[in-house]
Amino acid sequence: MSWTLVIVLAVGAYAFKVTGLLILGGRTMPSVMERCLVLIPAAVVSALIVKDTFSTGQELVLDARAAGIALAVVAAWRKAPLIVVIVLGATVTAVIRQI
Repeated sequence: MSWTLVIVLAVGAYAFKVTGLLILGGRTMPSVMERCLVLIPAAVVSALIVKDTFSTGQELVLDARAAGIALAVVAAWRKAPLIVVIVLGATVTAVIRQI
């Protein structure tokens, strides 16, 4: 990756943000749209986690990462502290890989 590409991508990202700011200005969005926009970051992070958990390159895989994520999801569902969720997921993944 060249520095030219990095600079072009940075300028493009900044241009998109400024364009949105200029188009919307001081207008308020409908409440339905605001509720949807609030959910986008969680959806993107979830999609990235699923992609990285169940794929390696071009292949779908089911390995130790899936078990670690499963236990982390259960721990988060049971309202465990974030550090406990992370440590449990990593520990289960490492133990299963060693087996």
